[in-house]
Amino acid sequence: MYFGKWIKLGATIAAVGAAVTVLTGATFERIARVRTERTFAAPGRLIDVGGGRRLQLDCRGSGSPTVVFESGLDTYGSLSWAAVHDSIAKASRACAYSRAGIMWSDAARGPFDSRNAARDLHAALTAAGESAPWIMVGHSLGGPYVMTFTQMYGAEVAGVVFVDASHPDQFARMQAAVGKPMLPRATVLHVGAVLAWTGLVRTLPEPPNPASWPAVVGEVTPAFLSTSVAAMAAEMDAIPRTLARAGEFRSLGDRPLIVLTAGRAKSAAELKMNGITADQGQRLQVVHRALSDDEATWSTRGRQEVIDDASHYIQFDRPDVVIRAVREVIAAARRVTAGDRPARPL
Repeated sequence: MYFGKWIKLGATIAAVGAAVTVLTGATFERIARVRTERTFAAPGRLIDVGGGRRLQLDCRGSGSPTVVFESGLDTYGSLSWAAVHDSIAKASRACAYSRAGIMWSDAARGPFDSRNAARDLHAALTAAGESAPWIMVGHSLGGPYVMTFTQMYGAEVAGVVFVDASHPDQFARMQAAVGKPMLPRATVLHVGAVLAWTGLVRTLPEPPNPASWPAVVGEVTPAFLSTSVAAMAAEMDAIPRTLARAGEFRSLGDRPLIVLTAGRAKSAAELKMNGITADQGQRLQVVHRALSDDEATWSTRGRQEVIDDASHYIQFDRPDVVIRAVREVIAAARRVTAGDRPARPL
């Protein structure tokens, strides 16, 4: 009875301590979010896309066609293009944005749907007074997002650049190559989203970015991680639907298309993180290049370029390559506008 009393008291103290810790963390998180909004103002503007919901849109430069950057499955938002944005803006109008729930953009209502993401982007561009034609530039999962946007607003899209873009068939082909599912699961992200209000996500150590990456990515994106993680989890959950929808549309006609493919082999650490052997990694690389070859056939004016010294983030490792490709597609689109349109094949 005596010991039971002290055990009960100890449990009560532990519970109170845990509650105080959680409340302290929650207070810290609220303060940190306010500080983040004050310290890191949204580049560009926050555009109302309907119902008071806003997307962050950062447009620079002048000229036509307008380049529209679509980021991949991460929480970098418009900063995914920090290394190339200004250079492209010297050649034509260039717009980067953050999808719903990422960085400065308000969260979407309901489950993620790539068609709704396309509608959001189109609504933001229209409300901001930006003008088609568009050159769509998609990184990673941004490639399928670009294809869905083009399917919905094809008359406005004049050209496409894929930056190591995902392919609709990639996970089936990857599983066949290595004998195990490679589709990522969002479990950890969902846990982070549920606990974000406690401040826990903000205290987690952030792995360092490569030295070649823009400093702004490492400085700003961690501050928004706790508010962006839920949107990233929703996008990851929707990958099968996103790829299936993009796979319904694989013809870009005679629009100029450049497919940039990362050629750098996975490091030992990356292989271990993905739970695959060096031999499996080589097989995945073969599949990756074959899928990129296929993407280049989606236009009668498509070509692929393998960047041997670049990782998946080609725009950070070799921004010069991305800049050159986008400028090439801009020039090709302008020739078409001027009347030098190639004959469509019968």
